[in-house]
Amino acid sequence: MESQLTPGDRLALLAIARDAIRARLAKEPPARMDVAGTIARPAAAFVTLRREVHLRGCIGHLELDRPLAAVVARAAVAAALEDPRFPPVTPAELDAVSIEVSVLGPMRRVVNWSAIEVGRHGLIAQSGRARGLLLPQVAVEWGWNVETFLGQACLKAGLGADAWRTGAEVFCFEADVFGETLA
Repeated sequence: MESQLTPGDRLALLAIARDAIRARLAKEPPARMDVAGTIARPAAAFVTLRREVHLRGCIGHLELDRPLAAVVARAAVAAALEDPRFPPVTPAELDAVSIEVSVLGPMRRVVNWSAIEVGRHGLIAQSGRARGLLLPQVAVEWGWNVETFLGQACLKAGLGADAWRTGAEVFCFEADVFGETLA
């Protein structure tokens, strides 16, 4: 995905994410965000936390109803404290946790499965109220092919692995993915 984010925007978003988590863990009010430009525009994004190579939390927001900076701040706190798959991040471990931000591009319905590119596209599978999303980097990390990626998106939605073949709607998107490198 060709990004409209500058290197400065990326650094600002990573700092916003870390500052938001740090403030919440310290039970302090969040820092006031005076943002402008691209990070002030509405966008969908996910924040992924890792400790070493292990997933520590991942939460996002799909609606285009908040400024990107606010979405990243809220998603970072939610990934740290509210991801039901993990215990909350503690203040003592925060410095060992790396932050990755995925800013999502437009969603488009998939009508031709062969158009999905592993590593380029993320997927959303949905049927009724059930919905599962996998970021583009997930399929690469797990070494999945397109069919496995589709099946895993369906499973994440709580559907059968073959639901993409039997009526579930599938959408794809690209994402601008960037993160911290901890020393």
